[in-house]
Amino acid sequence: MSSSKPDLTTTAGRLTDLRNRLAEAKAPVGQESIEQVHAAGRSTARERVEALFDTGTFVETDALARHRVEAYKMDRNKPATDGVVTGYGLVDGRRVCVFSQDSTIFDGALGEVHAEKILKIYDLATKTGVPLVGIYDSTGPRVAEGIVTAAMHARLLRAATTASGLIPQIAVVVGETSSLASISMPLADVTIMVEGSTLHLTDPQIVTTVSGTDATAESLGGAAVHTTETGLAHLTAATDEEAVQLVRDVVGFLPANNRAATPIAEAAEPDASDLDAFMPDDEHATYDVREIIAAVTDGDFLELRAAYADNIVTGFARIGGRAVGIVANQPSVLAGCLSNDAAYKAARFIRACDSFNLPLVLFVDSPGFVPAADEEHAGVVSGAAALAYAFAEAQVGTLTVVTRKALGPAYALMGPKDLGADLVFAWPTAQIALADAPTAAAALGVDADAYAEANLTPYAATERGLVDSVIEPSTTRANVLEGLRLLERKVVYPPAKKHGNIPL
Repeated sequence: MSSSKPDLTTTAGRLTDLRNRLAEAKAPVGQESIEQVHAAGRSTARERVEALFDTGTFVETDALARHRVEAYKMDRNKPATDGVVTGYGLVDGRRVCVFSQDSTIFDGALGEVHAEKILKIYDLATKTGVPLVGIYDSTGPRVAEGIVTAAMHARLLRAATTASGLIPQIAVVVGETSSLASISMPLADVTIMVEGSTLHLTDPQIVTTVSGTDATAESLGGAAVHTTETGLAHLTAATDEEAVQLVRDVVGFLPANNRAATPIAEAAEPDASDLDAFMPDDEHATYDVREIIAAVTDGDFLELRAAYADNIVTGFARIGGRAVGIVANQPSVLAGCLSNDAAYKAARFIRACDSFNLPLVLFVDSPGFVPAADEEHAGVVSGAAALAYAFAEAQVGTLTVVTRKALGPAYALMGPKDLGADLVFAWPTAQIALADAPTAAAALGVDADAYAEANLTPYAATERGLVDSVIEPSTTRANVLEGLRLLERKVVYPPAKKHGNIPL
């Protein structure tokens, strides 16, 4: 606020008073705190929001909100915004709501007014049908405000649950986010973590005391942990600026809400002619499935959770300008075998795409599941069921391309027609069968080579209508694109029920 008090009996004085108050909201705890944030190589909460939106389009809400607490001398420190910047604006011309927590105010800890601001922006986003971006930098409940802060966290979790499947939710973790604040992240459709940020539920000191081993915020929940071990982070960024750009990229692939049409952009034409010579003659030779994805899509594939369960590949792309979700076995990792983590990874992604009308394109090359006791003990049976459930429940257009192996359980779970695929294509190199040649030959008492010649082809499945077309690899993009155009008209009337009970 200005040191010279304006004359509030005049219009000019009242305008000056308003401008002073808004100026305070832009630096609620002073310019020095902003400089300290910059010195640490970070952006402020407000700068992250301004970088997210198209220039000049951000409209702030509740900029002048302040907490109402008097206990514990809180009445002596009542900064504007109460530690969170909220509002809406345009991202590449599309409306988006946002909240961005400010760790320079009470360490980003959530109080009642802070939570009320976020709840209001949740309500605004859900009733107007626009994506919500949450930028997290909070140590959890504000202790001085007592149990009400835990209640407000519960309300926020309920709001996120209500919004799930209605509007896309994108979470960005930019600082230490802990305690109850951390629980919101798994409810988001896409989570981005900035390197150096942390996300954990329990205080490291408590973990150290109880376990007897040293624990830090980084060891419990650093970006590396959630990228490779838990899979909670879909994407990571080196800087705040890079994280914000990733948000813009993700928003570009997603419709505004569950009733909006899939975004269509200008199409690019990759060179797919070399796919005819792509598949190795040696059926045991590996390759990177992302090369096939690059040749079939418009070359803009955004892979999610790339370092987690990397025997399966998931991400967004465009084909002929149409946004789609990609799920693909990765033969260069575990020979493309499925695993418990991979099954859950794919299932979660399939449900996200289905929620927001993104057609699914699957590339299949898997001999089955990893044969290991650890997998069984990890609950791979439930993981496999979750994958089957997610695909069978999907109402969007689904297209499957079998490039090589689709054997036994891998065939049954990776987008077959009988699980609900609308169109299934196979390359002439496809092996669609119940088992590999040695296994089947041993069970049947026949020669393995003879079994392979008769069964490890796409044609037995095609004769039974399990494959719609055997196609030349170079025509994959054209076939998938025409299929996508057809499936834009797909209509499904699901059975009337509250919801199913997916194995979680």
